[in-house]
Amino acid sequence: MKNFRDKVIVITGAGSGIGRALAQNFAGQGARLALSDVNQANVEETARLCGNEALTDTLDVSDREAVYAYADKVHKHFGAVHIVINNAGVTVSDTVADTRYEDFEWLMGINFWGVVYGTKAFLPYLQQADEAHVVNISSIFGIIAFPNQAAYNASKFAVRGFTEALRHEMEGSSVLPICVHPGGIKTNIARNARFYKDFDGNTNHDQTAADFEQIAKTTPEQAAETIIKGIRNNNPRVLIGGDAWLLDRIQRNAPVRYWSMVKVMLAKMRPRHSAENQRKAGASN
Repeated sequence: MKNFRDKVIVITGAGSGIGRALAQNFAGQGARLALSDVNQANVEETARLCGNEALTDTLDVSDREAVYAYADKVHKHFGAVHIVINNAGVTVSDTVADTRYEDFEWLMGINFWGVVYGTKAFLPYLQQADEAHVVNISSIFGIIAFPNQAAYNASKFAVRGFTEALRHEMEGSSVLPICVHPGGIKTNIARNARFYKDFDGNTNHDQTAADFEQIAKTTPEQAAETIIKGIRNNNPRVLIGGDAWLLDRIQRNAPVRYWSMVKVMLAKMRPRHSAENQRKAGASN
């Protein structure tokens, strides 16, 4: 899809981060926007930044009936749907042994079922368009796994498998499914996480969030540009950021042993955290 003027574009999780950046970028290209978020004030602020012409709604993507009603509302309002971007997402940081079932279910409800509901609810409308895309946001964590991120990894691996299977099913049709794998993006996902401990066993949420912000090199605006370029070029798989490209390459070359290499790379990227671990190790010897 080369031109987005007057195209109807649906974005979930549009109240901040990548969702907001996508909305602003598309608005600048003359698209018609349907924006939703679980936080109404945030999505209204996004609409204001886009010129106040967007359709805004509060939406819990884990609520199947609400998502289907939303799809019907959007189609009735605009008369068409061309692009759906299932962007809403959350994370839980804890070990498999300690992750509470309610936290796992909360995360899967948003990250996985929200993608499934958003895809299935809008698919009949997308199929009516001459050219359409369903864009599902996975993660580099849908390609590699981190300790203490099992719930998040499970959801993002699931999004990847779901989207790739859908792409095979849609082959030859007017709908191209796209799976997006961002690396570290400067958003609030780490600070808004249900946090218990990170992959080093650290239980200081503020420190872990600060470490993530130090490592994350890609801005939401840069991520949005990359996603839109992928849509424009009909790329079925989109990697965002040099870190995502590097980690994808490492996984391809060492599909079982990649974690040993990733640990070394992370230690070099997180000198402050590594120094703390070294002090702990020295104190225990």
